[in-house]
Amino acid sequence: MTQISRRLALGAAVATLAAPALRAQTNAIRIVVPFAPGGSTDAVARLVSPGLTQRLGVPVVVDNRGGAAGSIGTDVVAKARPDGQTWLLTFDSHATLAALLGPQLPFDPAKDLDPVMLIGGAPYVLACKPDKPFRSITDVVDAAKRTPDGVSFASTGNGTIGHLTMVLLQNRTGTRMTHLPYRSGGLAVNDTVAGHTDMMIGSAAVVNPHVRGGTLRIFAQFGAERLPALSALPTVAEAGFQGLEAEAWWGVFAPHGTPQDAVMRMNAALKDSLQDPQVRRTMEETQQARLIMSDPQGLQTFLTREVAKWSAVVRENHIAAD
Repeated sequence: MTQISRRLALGAAVATLAAPALRAQTNAIRIVVPFAPGGSTDAVARLVSPGLTQRLGVPVVVDNRGGAAGSIGTDVVAKARPDGQTWLLTFDSHATLAALLGPQLPFDPAKDLDPVMLIGGAPYVLACKPDKPFRSITDVVDAAKRTPDGVSFASTGNGTIGHLTMVLLQNRTGTRMTHLPYRSGGLAVNDTVAGHTDMMIGSAAVVNPHVRGGTLRIFAQFGAERLPALSALPTVAEAGFQGLEAEAWWGVFAPHGTPQDAVMRMNAALKDSLQDPQVRRTMEETQQARLIMSDPQGLQTFLTREVAKWSAVVRENHIAAD
């Protein structure tokens, strides 16, 4: 059994033992976040959970189950009873799980999970400590050409969209950089702020609070358009690096077979919670997110495109989970 397989099996076993006890004690609805606390997915889940509690009339708790590129927590939901008690709020790496883990994945993302809502997204950015020399993506490429493997970057793990975007950048520029994968955006941010890595690629959502606090500086943005808060900073396409658009996104899924009325009730509660003025302002200004709040079919259509795009990068570059 491989290390990833052991981690998946252990995570599923612990979740199986813990979940019934949690429901029996509190009758709570669980929002499983398949990453460690501190990242943008965790932040989004905790931002909407009070509103969901109010609108659904029962406690809504956030349950972090990190590890194996998000597959441990996702497996918890894929194997949960479809009774409307357990939901998944996950990140963009969901689109690469099947390509990344292959036969080691103990569930089928397309068959074992039902779409609920595409919450929205935020462009990926490159950020570094203010005292680092990088001012543009060209500066990074030039430094990597001068010293192969001498420039390091942090991401939220192997096979995440941020990592894959940097793989594409290296392929297209003939450079080599040192990748430092972390289990969450929060951990990647902490080590970047501490200077243990030259820079990090992450969603504007997870980086922006630290930019506002002066501990990080964004010097490249991968969105199709410039963020309003970064209107003076060119996108990477404008800087001459075409085809590197990348956006982080958050989606909600249910165990397959969850009754449609429960799915639509959760969709409506999420939409109402996200439209609360304070929550919306936090998402759009603090997290720099673009809210979509789709119906279930909207998430399914979007996910199909993302799977096709990023799974090809995983396969072509022989990327494995960390």
